[in-house]
Amino acid sequence: MGLSRVQGRALLGLEAPAVTVEVHLVNGLPSFTLVGLADTEVKEARERVRSAIQNAGLSFPNNKRITVNLAPADLPKDSGRFDLPIALGILAASGQIDGTRLAAYVFAGELSLGGELRPVRSALAMSVAVFKAQATCHLVLPRASAQEAALVPQASVYGADHLLDVVAQFAPGEPLEPAPASGWHRASAAPLPHAHPQADMADVRGHAGAKRALEIAASGGHSVLMAGPPGSGKSMLAQRLVGLLPPMSTEEALQSAALASLRGRFDAQQWGQRPLCAPHHSASAVALVGGGAPPRPGEVSLAHNGVLFLDEFPEFSRSALEALREPLESGSITISRAAQRAEFPARFQLLAAMNPCPCGYLGSRLRMCRCTPEQVARYQGKLSGPLLDRIDLHLEVPALPADELLHAPPGEPSAAIRSRVQAARALALARQGCTNHALQGPALDAVCALDASASQLLQSAATRLGWSGRGIHRSLKIARSIADLEGSERIALAHLAEALQYRRVWQPGGR
Repeated sequence: MGLSRVQGRALLGLEAPAVTVEVHLVNGLPSFTLVGLADTEVKEARERVRSAIQNAGLSFPNNKRITVNLAPADLPKDSGRFDLPIALGILAASGQIDGTRLAAYVFAGELSLGGELRPVRSALAMSVAVFKAQATCHLVLPRASAQEAALVPQASVYGADHLLDVVAQFAPGEPLEPAPASGWHRASAAPLPHAHPQADMADVRGHAGAKRALEIAASGGHSVLMAGPPGSGKSMLAQRLVGLLPPMSTEEALQSAALASLRGRFDAQQWGQRPLCAPHHSASAVALVGGGAPPRPGEVSLAHNGVLFLDEFPEFSRSALEALREPLESGSITISRAAQRAEFPARFQLLAAMNPCPCGYLGSRLRMCRCTPEQVARYQGKLSGPLLDRIDLHLEVPALPADELLHAPPGEPSAAIRSRVQAARALALARQGCTNHALQGPALDAVCALDASASQLLQSAATRLGWSGRGIHRSLKIARSIADLEGSERIALAHLAEALQYRRVWQPGGR
């Protein structure tokens, strides 16, 4: 008769709640019972663990009554990550390994029938949660997952290839510090690759006004809506916004990588690059904001600290677009289901592009629009007023004539623009600790104070254009970003006048 305890971790959103795997062996009718609100793939661990232990040449207690409890019992558990701690618990309870030394370790890993360790999903997210809450423990993972988890600073992560590699380190009489073995290693973060070169703004000819607006958006973290005919350069400009953003800090890189790890999209080659997510317009509301059981992050969270580009903006479903309203304001998304609730960060820069009408040529100087007024109204009506009110900058991107497009000189390179953006962001962070887009309440009033002439101009524009309070505040934030790009401590009349041009909800020109 024996009792053992092994530490594991579940996954609930970005959190990794502690799970104690308790294994009890007693004499009686042979059975293998697993309890503790386990999902189907966890219950299937009984067959994987039995085969892995036997095929590894170890002794499985077939003549015992085995009870495995995953505590706490009211916490949902899913995936095959509990295979390894269950196997170690059985081996410890049967006296084949030293169970007293397992307490300082957290185990996760899926077992093959032959005993090989297979990688687990979201190892990086689990590592972030584990070492934030318990800095003195060690994390044992399959080799492929250990390399990912070791990216967390100060993390103590071990990787193994086979169940026998782990068993060898905890055999009775082994030293307290596991000895090196061919299949066991102390994982460390590999040298991170240099960021891949982004598409350069120098490739974009003309469109000086749109480039200026994207520079302002990058410096303050503002959202942008671009409207123009097909082929005017909207997508080309959008793909280059992420290259204007400052480099990511280590904390930002970990946040973005952990979210990608939850969806199985983590790629070490993209470490430190700001994400650019561009879902197709057929994406559902769940695909955009997240959902499912268990809850998984959506595109708005995968674009955290980066750019979410929505091309063909009005073609997205109404429910998907309206679901963007809350994360645009709060910078996070809460997914609530009957049994679970998860919160994911979603502080992204929205960059949307649209045509002015179904045919795309309303207001074009090059081609005639063939849409009726009803068709135009129906198309533009797909975007609700509350959603448009939450987008900071509204731009018109006209099509360039052929001679201007062919003979215009190359644009300013992204590196030069990025240096100005970095300087502007540094001013904002030193002044208020956040980007201008995130300013709220008293901080907004303090850093966006206007003199009498500027205040009168803003009041006149807001009254004439029928702006909401949100629209007024967003104009102030844009003006603050323009002032930061100029290195000015106060918002001047010229800064506000330029900001007002970007806050008019886009209206197409004549036919």
